[in-house]
Amino acid sequence: MKSGLAHILACAGTLLVVGSANAADVYSPVAPETQQLVTEQGWTFSVAPYFWAAGLSGEVGQFGLPPVDVDASFSDIFDHLDFGAMAIGEARYDRYSIFGDIMYSKISGSAGTPRGILASSAAVTSETFAGLIGAGYSFIETDAGRLEVVGGVRVWSVDNDISFSGGILDGVSASDGATWVDAMAGLRGNYSITPKVYLTGWGLVGAGGADIDWDVAGAIGYRFNDRISSVLGYRALGVDYSDDGFVFDVVQQGPILGLVVRF
Repeated sequence: MKSGLAHILACAGTLLVVGSANAADVYSPVAPETQQLVTEQGWTFSVAPYFWAAGLSGEVGQFGLPPVDVDASFSDIFDHLDFGAMAIGEARYDRYSIFGDIMYSKISGSAGTPRGILASSAAVTSETFAGLIGAGYSFIETDAGRLEVVGGVRVWSVDNDISFSGGILDGVSASDGATWVDAMAGLRGNYSITPKVYLTGWGLVGAGGADIDWDVAGAIGYRFNDRISSVLGYRALGVDYSDDGFVFDVVQQGPILGLVVRF
């Protein structure tokens, strides 16, 4: 029973995968080439969905059980992914910006237990939401690019449900989860190497409910024309949260790939 349940809980710990945070979190490599609407008042608006093929490693503890180690590749996570979505939006005026990033994922899985005495199988459904809102100021801005200092708040919410079938625990279910808030600060920027090729990236670190919350990424983009561009990069995000037996100490990392169409 212990090894089967640990496997399910390890799957539950992988829920922060999608298509990626920041997390995602403040400056998506896709953002420079997203749809933009400029008002007469000088505001510029942009929106961007993006994909992050992240694996996950670390330690997860829930339901009052000892923490278990998690080490899952993106393909392992994708096998259990029911739904995932991420998007970033930004409003900019002159050197000032307001931005938001939302990521949500839902995974589920089940596993049989070794002897089937307490239960013949256990099923877990896990949902994670992470939303960031913040503001920035470009202290360096040229025709080729900008470097911006940013600050914001990230809200995390992790909810897990487990249910048992067969054995003594047949029909028994339980829920466990946590919600917390972290203050974040850092830098983001982009730089055009040529009219078609550009670099972009960000670095954030913070704490609050979590002992530490960090996010770094770098990417290179290529503009095919005024409407379509592609982006390729790498991103890593880590968070270390624990409270009353609930442990979520994980690192996500993997490539970012985007194809952006402007309308």
